[in-house]
Amino acid sequence: MAKPLTDGERRKQISVRGLAGLGDVAEVRKSFNRHLHFTLVKDRNVATRRDYYLALAHTVRDHLVGRWIRTQQRYYERDPKRVYYLSLEFYMGRTLHNTMVNLGLRSACDEAMYQLGLDLEELEEIEEDAGLGNGGLGRLAACFLDSMATLGLAAYGYGIRYEFGIFNQKVVNGWQVEEADDWLRYGNPWEKARPEYTLPVHFYGRVEHGPEGVRWLDTQVVLAMPYDTPVPGYKSDTVNTMRLWSAKAPNDFKLHDFNVGGYIEAVLDRNLAENISRVLYPNDNFFEGKELRLKQEYFAVAATLQDIVRRFKSSKFGCRDPVRTCFDTFPDKVAIQLNDTHPALAIPELMRILVDVEKVDWDKAWEITRKTCAYTNHTVLPEALERWPVPMFEKLLPRHLEIIYALNQQHLDHVAALFPGDVDRLRRMSVIEEGDCKRINMAHLCVIGSHAVNGVARIHSEIVKQSVFKDFCELEPEKFQNKTNGITPRRWLLLCNPGLADTIVQRIGEGFLTDLSQLRKLLPLAGDEALIRDVAQVKQENKAKFAAFLEQEYKVKVNPSSMFDVHVKRIHEYKRQLLNCLHVVTLYNRIKKDPAQAVVPRTVMIGGKAAPGYHMAKMIIKLVTSIGDIVNQDPVVGDRLKVVFLENYRVSLAEKVIPAADLSQQISTAGTEASGTGNMKFMLNGALTIGTMDGANVEMAEEAGAENLFIFGLRVEDVEALDRKGYNAREYYDRLPELRQAVDQIGSGFFSPREPDCFKDVVNMLLNHDRFKVFADYEAYVACQARVDRLYRNPREWTEKVIRNIACAGKFSSDRTITEYARDIWGVEPSALQTPPPSLSRD
Repeated sequence: MAKPLTDGERRKQISVRGLAGLGDVAEVRKSFNRHLHFTLVKDRNVATRRDYYLALAHTVRDHLVGRWIRTQQRYYERDPKRVYYLSLEFYMGRTLHNTMVNLGLRSACDEAMYQLGLDLEELEEIEEDAGLGNGGLGRLAACFLDSMATLGLAAYGYGIRYEFGIFNQKVVNGWQVEEADDWLRYGNPWEKARPEYTLPVHFYGRVEHGPEGVRWLDTQVVLAMPYDTPVPGYKSDTVNTMRLWSAKAPNDFKLHDFNVGGYIEAVLDRNLAENISRVLYPNDNFFEGKELRLKQEYFAVAATLQDIVRRFKSSKFGCRDPVRTCFDTFPDKVAIQLNDTHPALAIPELMRILVDVEKVDWDKAWEITRKTCAYTNHTVLPEALERWPVPMFEKLLPRHLEIIYALNQQHLDHVAALFPGDVDRLRRMSVIEEGDCKRINMAHLCVIGSHAVNGVARIHSEIVKQSVFKDFCELEPEKFQNKTNGITPRRWLLLCNPGLADTIVQRIGEGFLTDLSQLRKLLPLAGDEALIRDVAQVKQENKAKFAAFLEQEYKVKVNPSSMFDVHVKRIHEYKRQLLNCLHVVTLYNRIKKDPAQAVVPRTVMIGGKAAPGYHMAKMIIKLVTSIGDIVNQDPVVGDRLKVVFLENYRVSLAEKVIPAADLSQQISTAGTEASGTGNMKFMLNGALTIGTMDGANVEMAEEAGAENLFIFGLRVEDVEALDRKGYNAREYYDRLPELRQAVDQIGSGFFSPREPDCFKDVVNMLLNHDRFKVFADYEAYVACQARVDRLYRNPREWTEKVIRNIACAGKFSSDRTITEYARDIWGVEPSALQTPPPSLSRD
């Protein structure tokens, strides 16, 4: 069995990152020592590992700043159209390794650290993940920033600098326990505070209509202070900016109205204002209508739009005096992309600025707003759609409610003129939902206020057009588009899987790193014995390395020659971790029934976080751990079947597990997963996919050939037909003995002997109100898993399919996705500028 390579051994291999130039190594060492010297305070002679990490981070950052300043200078001088990507989430992960890779500095840093007796990989592990996102939507934003910089677009990511990101997950007695993610505890070397660009954001108050126009008065003010993080393109001259806003109370906050002795209270109450950027809401695909969340959404949007307007007005570098006063050219200079409905308030806020502040005529302002904004839809699940109660909204943002009412009236008048007498259509298409409590449908607001609306995979975009926004699509079909998601091959291949990247470079060169479609050049080599051997060897090394990591971090021993069957993503009923559980129990029962049979050994790894308030998701985690407790202790099973729950799944853990996976589970009910991006990461890293025809799986099967994936289960049409007929779970339970046995064991306490009723809720849900039809796909899933076993017994054939998958993964680069957004939605052209060598980077 292959042992993991030591860093020293890997250093001897010729790497895709190129041999370090001696000059670069010397410069890195010199800079590192200088930073270390200034990091150490006088009373400390001994450096800690964190001191070493910070010294290295500052050394690498030094290589960025010159390019960063030059990039922004270039934008001011050339005044290109700028792209603003607005997102409440940016799931960035770690920055050090990614920055070294994109700057072509990793070899030099590796060698310099080695010469100083330090281990680069160990230092990289000290960095905290920037976990400012929940899952797919936030990670997509991060991949998009990497691609926009690599393609040389004048782009900015705008969001919130949460003091606490997605919670750290601990598993205690099988139950998820949340811990605050204090990611800024030791500071963040990658951000630069910009207090000079602090802006006011208004809440509450009242609206006054007068002869001079509309005024929003008696508001409460919160300050938005920006923190900038550089976003370097890969081997490109471009370093863009991610600007995240932090909430600060103004110095006179509550002091003007304090009573005698109220001064202390007033100062303490500053926390109320600053709570706005305190914590990320930990819900994925679920709307929780809390006032603090609405405040976060407006806070992000209001600060960002002021910044956008300021930048539009002053185009020359370093000049903050207004030079543009006419807004006619605004859509020619500004593109705003709304990442889901969370930043939807950008639409009424831009209207408010244009009409109330800049005195632009209403119709002209509406034309400008629609030409500027575009909206990406990320989900069709009804419980995820944002519908804000009007009373809460009116209290917090009274002027915006007036604007939304006026826009809605205009919109409904237009619909009524086209469909006279169709009252039901007006009700369906209104931005305001009538009922016991009136609500604002933010998705409808986004559709009427944008010139482009896109889904994130072909099947999803079709569902958007045919169901969610059917009426809107009939009205303006040209508005609706598809932009299939992608991932950055820098982080998700070069950084996380250097062994595989090297193997590919040796065959086809390194052009694929900026043009992933070049991976197709591997197709003719899919049967090449040497390539098959090398790809299989890299996978085995990655598995051995991950097995060692599991033993060290989780105290779990797994068999590295078993099939690594991996299911990592947020825990949600629609993602059907329960279907996976039923398969595991079925495998267990088969081994128990016939212990002599030859089985393909499997290590089933399931990981992901559950929203803290999502009871069923937490029960699913408890079930996985409980099944693991029984299966892993059973001497009859031995190491033929192991079940591991991967605690605290996050970007940095994904970078370790994905390169080690053999099988990727993408098993959502058809029509529920908008796209998925984990599916693409596994494909690119040499795992085979078992999946339904859902999200981007459909396009993966199209690219690689369905025969090179393990596709099973109901299609969207079948799900719809079953809904019409009525889904009856008992039918399957009664007909399938293995399913019945597994369900009975779960329900009777076989896996929870100390709490026999523990999983009654789960079984009750599966039998009586399962929206996601787990039982309907059980039989096809188990049969498909048997096909997986059969192929895994033939390593040569398995690896050939792996190579075919890698060769066909080119479509799923976020570079391709961003190029499509740029051309079809933003009206800008990519222009990658090659980077100077690192030695010139600080001119």
